[in-house]
Amino acid sequence: MTATEFRRLALKLPETIESAHMNHPDFRIGGKIFATLAYPDKNWGMVKLTPEQQEVFVADEPEAYVPVKGAWGKQGCTNVQLKAAKKATLELALKAAWSNAIAKTSNKKARTSQK
Repeated sequence: MTATEFRRLALKLPETIESAHMNHPDFRIGGKIFATLAYPDKNWGMVKLTPEQQEVFVADEPEAYVPVKGAWGKQGCTNVQLKAAKKATLELALKAAWSNAIAKTSNKKARTSQK
């Protein structure tokens, strides 16, 4: 997997836009970041999974998926070693992160409309 392939897979997801956050490319749906590239360096990506999803990806491919250090990692943020990641698994991880971001956007809209 390369950064270009990661980017292409992320941008295939409906309504995804590429932006930047803290000088790193990121991928968003509904204003929510679900994935980033180049952190901690150009060899890595990151997907925002749930802790339960993270546990599965790390267990299945520990050479490719590693929890982000600190509190973000405990919340499910997961680093992806690009060279070790398999396309099929990364597609699943990106789709899961994308779905998680949509759920957060939908929950926020629902809470706002109830006020």
